[in-house]
Amino acid sequence: MDNIRLKQAEDLIIKASNETKKIEKMKTPTEGIINIYSYEKAIKELISLEEFIYSSLPKHELNLNNAKKFTEKLINVRENIDDMLRDFGVLEKQNIEEKMNNLSKDILIILPKNNIKKNIVKLGINAQNIVVASVPLTVDDMKEINPKIPDNALKGISKKIEHINNDIQRKINNKKHVLVLAEPDINGKLLAKRAQEKYGANIHLEDDLKNINGDILVELINETIS
Repeated sequence: MDNIRLKQAEDLIIKASNETKKIEKMKTPTEGIINIYSYEKAIKELISLEEFIYSSLPKHELNLNNAKKFTEKLINVRENIDDMLRDFGVLEKQNIEEKMNNLSKDILIILPKNNIKKNIVKLGINAQNIVVASVPLTVDDMKEINPKIPDNALKGISKKIEHINNDIQRKINNKKHVLVLAEPDINGKLLAKRAQEKYGANIHLEDDLKNINGDILVELINETIS
């Protein structure tokens, strides 16, 4: 039964994609990576729509309250499909990037890795609103991560720590909110802990930061600024 449902949901996604082509001008697809998060989310939303199909028998009529719920789920499906199409260059990303840039203008994002910075800049976040904390925010945290670190190495890292904190402090003066995006390892947890103590940051720990797409980032930013 689950396999049948999955196939039905996949067929609906394909159909929804084809319908979208009639409305928007599509570009020739480029090479890309399938966004599994968006795909699974679209599938789950479509499967959850079955309750409306069965509960509205025999005429499939919906009252206003259920109509709102039904269409909200459909919109979520469409957004996830569009997100996947953008990843393959079929749909333009410009509007999403502009929306993201405007939404995040009052927020400073702290990240542990530079490659993650490149990813979220592509999603529309202004690079000036990002700080990459490649080392912990305190010397004590560095010692906790690596208890055997030599003193001469610690001196050089101390200067990097000072520089990063100064960079955060300089940029935070023009921002209302701070968001830390990190992975739930010792580095990410210590970064999150100190940023929360020092700067009142909101925290999001993700097992694999590469999974963060536009939908997730918009949701996290909305949670941070609300």
